[in-house]
Amino acid sequence: MDCIFCKIVQGDIPATKVYEDDDFFGFLDIAPINKGHVLIIPKEHYETYLEMPEELSSKFGEVLHKVTKAVYDAVEPEGYNIFTNNYKIAGQEVPHLHFHIVPRFKDDGFSFVWPHQKYDDTDEMEDFKEKISKLIAE
Repeated sequence: MDCIFCKIVQGDIPATKVYEDDDFFGFLDIAPINKGHVLIIPKEHYETYLEMPEELSSKFGEVLHKVTKAVYDAVEPEGYNIFTNNYKIAGQEVPHLHFHIVPRFKDDGFSFVWPHQKYDDTDEMEDFKEKISKLIAE
């Protein structure tokens, strides 16, 4: 496989590791938004969050919490972002699931700014709610 993150996990490409267990690997981003920016990836290759087996997601959450706390305590930012991008249209540059932990500081220049969409009316909003809720209940 020609995945840069898989090569990092295999040790073929060096990375500044901050965390590792049997299933996950965390390392400093080489092009950080701010110093201390960490990426957490599953060692197994999954392109997106929904491709990762559901049983791994609770462990992923525990790892994300542990590493985020360490980043926060070590870097002492004013805030932080945790995010993932799934598929190219959403900004995913490496097609291997990864979450960003980004320490944030006033005037650091990074921003999540997007145009806000609106529902046509409350009926349309209710339709979306019903579709989503029905699938969650299945």
